[in-house]
Amino acid sequence: MNGPVFSTLGCRLNAYETEVMRELAGAAGMDDAVVVNTCAVTAEAVRKARQEIRRLSREHPGRPIIVTGCAAQTEPATFAAMPEVTRVIGNHEKTRPETWQGLRTPDLVGMTEKIMVDDIMSVTETAGHLIDGFGRHRAYVQVQNGCDHRCTFCIIPYGRGNSRSVPAGVVVDQVRRLVDRGFHEVVLTGVDLTSWGGDLPGEPRLGDLVMRLLRLVPDLARLRISSIDSIEADENLMQAIATEPRLMPHLHLSLQHGDDLILKRMKRRHLRDDAIRFCEEARRLRPDIVFGADIIAGFPTETEAMAENSLRLVAECGLTFLHVFPFSARKGTPAARMPQVPGRAIRDRAEALRRAGAAALARHLEAQKGVTHVILTEGPRMGRTAQFTEVRFAEDQPEGTLVSARIAGHDGARLLA
Repeated sequence: MNGPVFSTLGCRLNAYETEVMRELAGAAGMDDAVVVNTCAVTAEAVRKARQEIRRLSREHPGRPIIVTGCAAQTEPATFAAMPEVTRVIGNHEKTRPETWQGLRTPDLVGMTEKIMVDDIMSVTETAGHLIDGFGRHRAYVQVQNGCDHRCTFCIIPYGRGNSRSVPAGVVVDQVRRLVDRGFHEVVLTGVDLTSWGGDLPGEPRLGDLVMRLLRLVPDLARLRISSIDSIEADENLMQAIATEPRLMPHLHLSLQHGDDLILKRMKRRHLRDDAIRFCEEARRLRPDIVFGADIIAGFPTETEAMAENSLRLVAECGLTFLHVFPFSARKGTPAARMPQVPGRAIRDRAEALRRAGAAALARHLEAQKGVTHVILTEGPRMGRTAQFTEVRFAEDQPEGTLVSARIAGHDGARLLA
């Protein structure tokens, strides 16, 4: 036995919180625990969580299995009913030291109450979980949690609670420590990142945090922000895009669809023209910027013409990295009660979007031939450009460093240097 076993499903924030739990479980002496950090974004994600629990139970017989994460928060009874599961803990509880002290492995034996999940909507603060360097080569810093919006397809607010922010001073202190430890790149992450600051005194915006970090941590070489809601991009964020070369020219956008009626039925706060205008303006301010985006295929009531609008959005926004999600009804959400699109049509439309995404990526890769990039190395022969494009090196490079290299070509999926 070599200490607790952790399995992480879902988003980067979950991966960050797994590292927090790893530290807490270690401090509590829970050496034989198996912890599954679940995702609830789709019904398929919940199915995979149950499958993962059964697999780990077979591989680690006799060891207590603790289930947490968004699926545990939204469906605690589902997991408590599994004979393999010893304890179910909520999203708020999982990052609290007292939770893990109370879960010391000997105390789990003979436990009758399996569920430890409080009302996530009552949580009003997000602690700055100060883990020094999640990620081997770039560091991820959680600055925000939860979401105040109620998109009709989304279960995540019920797993994460309402939006709450880590104060700017705490974030700056953590980033300074990470830079002192040798990290060249820091990524700000959260559930609804552009809502950062709304619950803090003076209601600062994400752009204020970005500008403050770049000003107060001058030795930080690269700052990256994860998925944003473009309609909430504030003036200072746009100013940073235009004037701060240390802010990386890559944004992942929560677009979800390209048809106005579907966007309204999703209860999104933007229309297709808003998305197109944002991409045009960001590209005007920073010509080398690239965009990723989340797109849902087969949302209820979607017609072929509506699906075509999403396809056209790939070109009209100039998207490069596409994350395509076939619609999956989540029990308890308004979208689950809407007229559903047949499964075959959902799969076909998702595949059409993926083909469009692959073609967009190929165009981007082709355009990089002969360009010299500064690349953060993530392995002896692998790294990423400022635009987050993957690069494969012909010769070994020192890991975790910034190297300048000329792009010789690509293999259809990554650049070759």
